[in-house]
Amino acid sequence: MARIFEYFVVCGIGPEIRTLDGNRGFHGTGIMYLSSLLDQYPSLNHTLYPPPPPQLPTCVLPAGVQFYASGFDSTDPSSFPRSYPIVLTEGDGSKIYVSCIAFRDPVCEDIAEAYRIPANSFADKCICFVSRAPSFGILRDALEEIFLLCFSKTGSSKPLWDVIAYLVSNVPLPTPGKDRVLFAIENSLLAVEFPPRDGLPHADISFQPLVQCLDVDNFIKLFTAVLIERRILLRSDKYSLLTLASEAICHLLYPFRWQHVYIPLLFFSGVDYIDAPTPYMMGLHSGVDTFGLTMDGVVVVDLVHNLITTSEEIPQIPEPEYSSLRGDILKLLYPNVVGIDQMKAGSFSEQCPRSGSRPWGEDHDLHLRFIFLKFIASILGGYRNFIENTANQIFNSQAFLKKRSRSTNQPLDPMISQFLDSQGFLYYLERGLGSEENGDNLLDKIQDAIGKGQNPFSVLPSFLTERDIVTISDPGFGISASGAKFRYDRFPANIRTEEQDEKRKQILAAASGALEYKHTPSSPSKIAGRESNTENLSPRERAAERERMVLDIKVKLQGLWLRLLKLGATDDPLSSFEYGTILALIESDAEGIGGSGFVECIREHIHSGWTCQLTEEQFIAVKELLKIAISRATARNDMATVRDALEVSAEMHKKDVNNVPDYVQRHLRSLSIWDELRFWEGYFEYLLDRFSNKSTNYATLVTTQLIIVAMHMAGLGLSETDSWYMIETIAGKNNIGYKHIIQIRGFLSHIRQICVGYWGIYSGKSQSVSSFGLTSPRPQDTADSTQQSSEASVVGRSWVQSMFSRDRATSFSRVRQGTTDSATNDNGSLLKQDVSASGPKKVQTNIRMLRGHSGAVTALHCVTKREVWDLVGDREDAGFFISGSTDCTVKIWDPSLRGSELRATLKGHTRTVRAISSDRGKVVSGSDDQSVLVWDKQTTQLLEELKGHEAQVSIVRMLSGERVLTAAHDGTVKMWDVRTDTCVANVGRCSSAILCMEYDDSSGILAAGGRDAVANIWDIRAGRQMHKLVGHSKWIRSIRMVGDTVITGSDDWTARVWSVSQGTCDSVLACHDGPVLSVEYSIADKGIITGSNDGLLRFWETDDGVVRCVKNVTIHNSSILSVNAGEHWLGIGAADNSMSLFHRPQERLGALSGTGSKMAGWQLYRTPQKAVAMVRCVAFDLERKRICTGGRNGMLRLWDATINI
Repeated sequence: MARIFEYFVVCGIGPEIRTLDGNRGFHGTGIMYLSSLLDQYPSLNHTLYPPPPPQLPTCVLPAGVQFYASGFDSTDPSSFPRSYPIVLTEGDGSKIYVSCIAFRDPVCEDIAEAYRIPANSFADKCICFVSRAPSFGILRDALEEIFLLCFSKTGSSKPLWDVIAYLVSNVPLPTPGKDRVLFAIENSLLAVEFPPRDGLPHADISFQPLVQCLDVDNFIKLFTAVLIERRILLRSDKYSLLTLASEAICHLLYPFRWQHVYIPLLFFSGVDYIDAPTPYMMGLHSGVDTFGLTMDGVVVVDLVHNLITTSEEIPQIPEPEYSSLRGDILKLLYPNVVGIDQMKAGSFSEQCPRSGSRPWGEDHDLHLRFIFLKFIASILGGYRNFIENTANQIFNSQAFLKKRSRSTNQPLDPMISQFLDSQGFLYYLERGLGSEENGDNLLDKIQDAIGKGQNPFSVLPSFLTERDIVTISDPGFGISASGAKFRYDRFPANIRTEEQDEKRKQILAAASGALEYKHTPSSPSKIAGRESNTENLSPRERAAERERMVLDIKVKLQGLWLRLLKLGATDDPLSSFEYGTILALIESDAEGIGGSGFVECIREHIHSGWTCQLTEEQFIAVKELLKIAISRATARNDMATVRDALEVSAEMHKKDVNNVPDYVQRHLRSLSIWDELRFWEGYFEYLLDRFSNKSTNYATLVTTQLIIVAMHMAGLGLSETDSWYMIETIAGKNNIGYKHIIQIRGFLSHIRQICVGYWGIYSGKSQSVSSFGLTSPRPQDTADSTQQSSEASVVGRSWVQSMFSRDRATSFSRVRQGTTDSATNDNGSLLKQDVSASGPKKVQTNIRMLRGHSGAVTALHCVTKREVWDLVGDREDAGFFISGSTDCTVKIWDPSLRGSELRATLKGHTRTVRAISSDRGKVVSGSDDQSVLVWDKQTTQLLEELKGHEAQVSIVRMLSGERVLTAAHDGTVKMWDVRTDTCVANVGRCSSAILCMEYDDSSGILAAGGRDAVANIWDIRAGRQMHKLVGHSKWIRSIRMVGDTVITGSDDWTARVWSVSQGTCDSVLACHDGPVLSVEYSIADKGIITGSNDGLLRFWETDDGVVRCVKNVTIHNSSILSVNAGEHWLGIGAADNSMSLFHRPQERLGALSGTGSKMAGWQLYRTPQKAVAMVRCVAFDLERKRICTGGRNGMLRLWDATINI
């Protein structure tokens, strides 16, 4: 017989104490600690019910456990016990209902002694009833009676755990619509009953809190967002309200069900789950900070302030259904909710007449649910007529929408269209059509009643039938052998077994620092058998632990994947925490959860509408992760993951046409799995099995699937000979005709011609020259396939290991150690090869590799002669390079000291350094930690810390007079006085992050641009904004100001020339095939140089008032990151680590100046041999003909072009 109470559980501080961050031990009363499972009934080895979910202790105390100096205090409301429900969802979609009471309980003496916790301390504890029945009312009532019985002054007649054991073991589930079960806890009588099955599903909650928190319009908006399956985040300062509101909105969906992630009360440490790309409904306490999360498209419902916010518009319910729904809700709410705050008596009674309505009750809940059921019946009127009578019973949504559009005389409605595509509606059709479950459900009954002109309420069953009384009596109630009462000063612990007691003593002895624990003679055999925590787990516990781990990994991967795609243009994905963590999850998991989860994450993101747009660096990161995932899956013979990865790469192949000049799928060619006939045969069989319409002609079916196989082969770049051999073999085994073979052959040739026209021809597994004689868009990728992985960031690996048990973490660390060692060797061999291949020893010395950073180099600055010139003359530090990195350090390099270039390391930042500047005596840097630090250049002492920005600092600039200009992603530009450590002026504010800035010290004019696509001009000395230059449609990446001219480069593939005085756009330079990342102005030639993501360098000059391009340079194959022009020299740095130096020959003395183009006179002087690396930043010392680049591998590459001229 099924029981209404499955488990009674106690959670709180156990013998093994850990903080939420995973640190062991007691760290003070202000820290939050992980909750543990302390006691439960029935015990773990009970076989009647599955064990409680492993995440239960974390979920019932979502904020964690806190220690207190005192317990319950009648004058302190924060110390009062709290009662609240939670709902947990298992992997199969079934729900577990939990009623909780959290309170302060004294810390056990042995735990306090072991961890040296102050005496008489208290900590959070939570008692819970766990059930599979949605009976919140009886769960709450029974739990409150247990709590009151424990702390009552009169005490109980039986031991408390005996009372609990009898309840759990003997109170049955009542028969719906038939039984009423009565049972007693001490002197309190409780009753439970369920409604009939042919009515609305049992909902033992009140809908009043939801309708009181939201007005009618927001109430309907929330219902609409849930109906079309948006990502929903409920916020409230009360745990109970989050669960009740979530459950209420789910019940209003009937007859549909929420099919996605459902966490009504999200534990605080799981806040990263909010970045999951798939639909979800979650509740989060208002006190949890969500700063740093993307929240794009998330519908945030503030239940405290009646506010709904989202970045994506929620479509409105169409008319006339909207007005009808809104009117019905208002009729129900006005007398019952609107009037609850009216005064019962007084002078205002005449002005505010009382409605005389009854308080909100179960009949109002039923009425509200029926209003929404009637609404659903209305918008789906006649839906059964559009179910096609095929084997799969497909719903013709287009025909239904057209019919509705004609009947309402309105265009196709987006809200209903999205609803018909939802998983809830599709599952309803799949579950209900042709079955007894939904063949005669309330939705169909209401539609029939409306069609016949009957009252819709008539379809509801009667609740007036008399129930059978089932009484559960405790034969031991009131009987005590000694007549004594049981009283408690704390919630008692259940009786422990000898083994449990032994284990507890071991843990506490280790915590207290004991070197040796002396075992009792009676238990040596038991202790010898418990070498690890894993060995103590039962098979069911291991399965539950693995399920929890799989879910945790997949959710974490979703958040990491979204954050990887959200990295800014200045962030390096390959050195990011997100990339390193995903890589560790894929590499370290022997069971393949990380690899398959990553592929599934990309697939779900594509299906949710992602257009597969990637930056150059994101492209490299994604293809490397996919290659590693496929390699690991191949080693495990996990063909399902390999198939999924192949199809995901094909989806990206189709969508990512105009983004980066390459495709992810082509770079999977280096993997050996594609050369195996057995894989393609297995994939072909998989396609046949997956094909839904089995009635299709067999030959046509085989041909169609072989064409899909041919498309993958062409996308991977398999040779035509190998591809055709495998396709012909599969076709022969399936006995298709010659006509179909010719069709497949023609299609294969056609698709290969398309690929060759874009990528160039293939030669084995390496990439050769294309049909146009040009190198591939990404020639380094084949040679760099191993180096990319070896240079991957190791940030986040310790975090990954902490997600698993000790045994798994140990094995992961061994795996990672071997990987790191091999990567180091690979990297070293590649470096030696690069040096040896560069020619004679004499030429090698013009390139120096400066090592010192442990993270990607993110900022680079060259100390110019102008910065450090004084009356004495040149300073020795002119020509120094200063670098910043993701390792949070700033380093000063002296190129004149060969072999020992590193002069100083400046430490002080806590996050990535983004910007650097300097003057004669100081170095200033800006960081992601929102601070600006000022150091003394000679002593390397930290002088000042400037705080005031609310986001990462993107630009810093030292000015004369001990002033510093800074700009940040919070959109502000500030001026600081270094001497007083104060912000002396808020120069201006942009509406979004600032990415580039220029300042003219002679005129006091400042220009800045960024993500709002507007170039802002301020006059700092006058303290006013001069212009907002509007014209670009996307981010402004670069800006240059000379005199009255401002030049901007943007992601909209154009550069613009503006007049500062007039505030007008003089010219638009639109010849690039990608974002313009760098712009420069040659003062001597009065010309403009632009560099773009397309790898082209263009020279522009003005001819009769018109700016035209006079020269293109195509020596670089990657994005032009920086351009710097001097009087006679021009330096270029690209993202693929290629550099070039141009010069303009000086006119001979007495010669006549030419009449031709001056900008076209720039000639390539020298370019060093290219080395494979990804560059983040470039700095130039044109006076000494030096260019320095900073790579994601943490190395600086310094090129001295004056050597060996």
